[in-house]
Formats: sequence, structure tokens, C-alpha cells
Amino acid sequence: MSRWIPEEHGEEQAMLDALGVPSIEALFADVPKKARIGRMGLAAGMDEAEVVAQIDKILDRNRPLSKFASFLGGRISTRYVPAAVDAIVARGEFLTSYTPYQPEASQGMLRTLFEFQSLWVELTGMDVANASLYDGATAAGEALLLCRRIHDGHRFLIPESLPWEEKSVLANYAGGAGLTLEEIPYDPRSGRLDLERVRARIAGGSDVFGMLADVPNGFGVVDEGLWELKSILKDVPLVVSADPLALTVLEPPGRYGADVVVGEGQGFGIAPSFGGPLLGLFACRREHLRSAPGRIVGATVDADGRRAYAHTIQTREQHIRRSRATSNICTNQALMAVAFVVYATTVGPRGLAALEASLAEKARTLASALSGVDGIQAPRFDAPYLGEFTVELGRGTVDGFLQRLQRRKVLGGVPLADPRAGSGTGPQRLLVAATDAVGDKEIQKYAKAARAAMAAAGGGA
Repeated sequence: MSRWIPEEHGEEQAMLDALGVPSIEALFADVPKKARIGRMGLAAGMDEAEVVAQIDKILDRNRPLSKFASFLGGRISTRYVPAAVDAIVARGEFLTSYTPYQPEASQGMLRTLFEFQSLWVELTGMDVANASLYDGATAAGEALLLCRRIHDGHRFLIPESLPWEEKSVLANYAGGAGLTLEEIPYDPRSGRLDLERVRARIAGGSDVFGMLADVPNGFGVVDEGLWELKSILKDVPLVVSADPLALTVLEPPGRYGADVVVGEGQGFGIAPSFGGPLLGLFACRREHLRSAPGRIVGATVDADGRRAYAHTIQTREQHIRRSRATSNICTNQALMAVAFVVYATTVGPRGLAALEASLAEKARTLASALSGVDGIQAPRFDAPYLGEFTVELGRGTVDGFLQRLQRRKVLGGVPLADPRAGSGTGPQRLLVAATDAVGDKEIQKYAKAARAAMAAAGGGA
């Protein structure tokens, strides 16, 4: 469909009259003025070529990620994406923003989604995986609802160290279902989950219907206590939120009793892109299959005995289950799942494990460099970590620190505090990540910028 541009003022006014509003300004009166873009500094009466040239000048003021030494991490990674990923994802057979349903899904797409599921099953040690969800946080929310379907109670346990964004999403899921989240504190020295508090909570009543733990956790800590968590929870379902790259070198959660494993798959072949699109990973034990959200692609044979693929289970789909659907999310991230598969197979299992090992080594080099800066504790917690760790500032604020780093073309990390709680309160901590895009030169640049930033912070400015 081509663009339609009104040629005469009368046409525009006729549309406004039909809508019952006197002017364009009145039409958008409900949009706050501070949220409106305006004319972007463009003069009136410019032709298309002049507008494009002017917009290009405006865009030149952008500061792309590639111009910074980036140490951003958390659930969104800035890893290098091989050219093969974009080349294959952009093929016409795959490239679509629409999730293909059974009548429209080609055998090629179904096979790719089957391979995607198989990869997540292999990494997690679980029995079945679905064909993806929106992102890691909503996958955790769906896992919460699954736990409630298979176990009685009204309280769901989460780590205090869980990123605030995921807590917010889980709170929305829990609140809508009349359920309650309860945070389990962490050990202040190690950053690990306080298992004694979990043990006391489980022994104190039967109102807990599930628990979520993450590996690495929100502080970047690899908590070995998770290996004994299921023995404490007993029949209470355990959800593990795991980084897929970390699982290339860590024990699969299925081996230490996880009932559900979720995760964020963006780091496998998907650029950050202002925070999206993302990719939700979800796998569970076979006995929970009918309570799981999403569609599952299965392998079978056709009438001629040839291998074929089909949407085997679609428990959440309203067009099939209606009021009995397990979820009101009615799509998956098919294209992002393709990127996940292409990235994983391009880099390969040994390559992925080697990448995680190299990031862990870089992280230790970075922590050593930052620990030499007066006023910085790096890492903050005395516990194992892989490619990410927590830094705590002894003076100043995280926001001020990061702003000073940005002026030196360094993206220093992700603030850990919930911004809704107000700035400048509580410990001044940030999560710092080593990426495959930085080396010794960038690490020294960060340390130098951090030294200047802490000097500028003075006595707590």
C-alpha cells in the first residue's frame, strides 16, 4: 500500500469533521505535550529530498553502540553476531514479523523451531521445550502460572537479588491471578541465596506453590546453593531462570531438580536494538506438558513414511483452547528463534563454551583493573562469577558515575537499583559485563575513566 498524503486542506478538514474534532491539535490533545515529537526542527515547505537530507543531519547526532567501549550486560547482551545469522534470518523463507500458525507454517520453519526446542532441551536437561515466548521475563511469569496449576498455595518465592524489571513483570502476573510474591534475602558477603531462609519458609507452612532462582543471579554470582534447593523445596515446584551461554559450562538445571527452566535468548544472534526484540525460552518436565504455555513442534512421519513436522501441542492458543488456554499470550518469537538456532549452530558447542570461558577471563581482568581504583569494590561479592560481576561505589552515585564514563565513550554497566525507588538511596551498585567486543585496550580505558569519575565524585557528590 502506498502512502496517502492529503493534497488539499479541504480533505484534511473533511476527515476531522467526520471524527468530530476541530483541528489536528485537538485530535492529539490526549497525548502529553512532552511526549510529542513536533516538527523536529524542519522548516515548512521542504520537498522530499530536502527533508531526507535534513533528517540525515539530525541522525548524525546519534551515538551508536559501536562508538563506545561497552560493558553493558544483564539480561540483554552485546555479543558479536556473525554475518551468517543475518544472512539466513533475512531469507524470504524465514523473514516475517508474523508468527506462522499451523496452516501457514512451512516444513522448513517447523523444522527450525523443532531444532530450536531441541537446543534448549539439551542445554537445560529438561524433557520438552516450547517454540518460544516473548522474552525471558514473561517466560518466568508463565512459569509462575504453571507452578500454580500444578501445586496449591498463594505465595511464590523469588530472590531479593532478582533484577527489578523481572520482579515487576512477575508482580503483574501474580497480582492478576491474586497471588503474592515473597522475596528471599541474599547473604551480604557472597550474594548467594539464603538457603536457611528458604528452609524455614518451607517448613513454616504450606502456602508456597513455587520458587524461582536464577543462574547466574542478578549480581552475576554463580550460586552453587541452587544444587541443593530442590531437596529443600521437596514437592514445591522449582523454576530456574538461566543464561543459555552459562549453561554451556554449568550443570544443566534438570540435573539438580528444576521443574521448569526459562531464560532470555537475545544473546544468541540478536542485536540489543534499544531493548528488543527479545526471545523467551521455556522448558519443563514431561509431566507438566499439559500445563505449559505455548506451542510445541513435534517430529512425525507423513503418509509416505517421510520425516515431517507439525504443531503437536498448542495448549495456550485461544483459537484452539479458548477459555481453557493456559496463557493469554497468543504468539511466539519465531524469527528470533531462527536467529537463536543459526547463532548456536554457527558458533558450535565448543565455540560457545570457549566464548563463555574467554568472557570469564576478561571479567577477571576487568575486575582486577577496577579494584585498583580508589572508592571501587570489584567484585562486590565473594563468590564465583562468569562474565559479569557487581561493582559497588564507595562514594558518589551510580548515575553520576555512569554519566561521567559516557562522556569518555565508555558504557560502564547497568545500575542494579530499582529507579522507581528513587536515586541516591541504598548501596550504589552496578552490574558490569565483559563482552567479546572489548579487549585489554578497552579495559584499561574503563579503568582510567573510572579513576577520573571517582575523583570527580569527591566526598560524595
